[in-house]
Amino acid sequence: MLTLVVAATVTYLLTPVARRIALRWGAMTAVRDRDVHAIPTPRLGGIAMLAGFGAGILVATQMPFLGPRLGDGRQTLALLSGAVLICLLGVADDKWELDALTKLAGQVLAAGVMVIGGVQMLYLPIGSLGGESTDGVPNAFVLGPVEGTVLTIVLVVVTVNAVNFVDGLDGLAAGIVAIAAASFFVFSYILTVQESLTRATTPGVVAAALVGVCIGFLPHNFSPARVFMGDSGSMLLGLLLASTTITLTGTVAPNAVDVNLGPALLPLVLPIAVMALPFLDVILAIVRRTLAGRSPFAPDKQHLHHRLLERGHSHARAVLVMYLWSGVIAFGVTAVVFPVDTWKLVASFAAVVVVAVVVTMNIPRLRRAEGTFTGLGRGKVR
Repeated sequence: MLTLVVAATVTYLLTPVARRIALRWGAMTAVRDRDVHAIPTPRLGGIAMLAGFGAGILVATQMPFLGPRLGDGRQTLALLSGAVLICLLGVADDKWELDALTKLAGQVLAAGVMVIGGVQMLYLPIGSLGGESTDGVPNAFVLGPVEGTVLTIVLVVVTVNAVNFVDGLDGLAAGIVAIAAASFFVFSYILTVQESLTRATTPGVVAAALVGVCIGFLPHNFSPARVFMGDSGSMLLGLLLASTTITLTGTVAPNAVDVNLGPALLPLVLPIAVMALPFLDVILAIVRRTLAGRSPFAPDKQHLHHRLLERGHSHARAVLVMYLWSGVIAFGVTAVVFPVDTWKLVASFAAVVVVAVVVTMNIPRLRRAEGTFTGLGRGKVR
């Protein structure tokens, strides 16, 4: 909690500073046909996010309880190095609008720096590939240096671009990443506290700091936004979220976890589930643009959040719908690790949330139907 609060406070206090820097440098998001904002808006919010994340991690490393459990600090330094690199790349893009290949090369470089520093996938928690130990617990499929490096870089690049794709409405990306990081934190906390796996401490702390960064930025970014996170923020959030996945899934083998905790596949499914909506948006965008004969990186106005606006939702309600669906998917999968009695409670709560989402999504249609019915009624009276 202290790590989260520190990250949120620093981010919240420094976001206005980042906004002033953007105004002075001319790092502004112009109004384009595919955008939903009405006036040019400053970006570079990633600068404040990076500072908030760094402050949260620094405090965590100095605490007597967390410091020793974070290891020798090599992973932390590698993670911060990658975060600084990708944030600087985003700052350059916010200012000069780099081409897609340059950004891709920078993302690969940032991921490579983390790999060199020890942030890398080591296992695939797939018991069928790893076989079973003598006690019937699924073994991990051990990745070689080449396979681990390639898989790590691919995961970072895909997650970075997934968050970047979903950053289309005020507060949308920050909220979805906060929900995803919170679900990661829950799972990491259970592994650390109930299963005594100190290796899960690092992803738990990173997830807590990431939640704090998003919470601290949201008051400035929620509709109507006074500042955008820009690529400096969206790419940073994507890299940090991917690193949480890597440090959790890649370093905790399934044979180290009590089989009663949940399926051995959960660590592999969890990162996919918590980012289901952004990943789905990326896949649909690539297919849509390729079929249209355009580049997969060519922007358009057919993302999931754009479709919600087309259905008649307000800006804030479209964001809320995306929040709710992300929460249902992320925490629904995370609930697998809870006892059966808790499962019933979680399932009941999820059912209520799903109903709320469905009703919220159909509010525009209900209003149109009500207007039609009311109009017909008045016509009959006349």
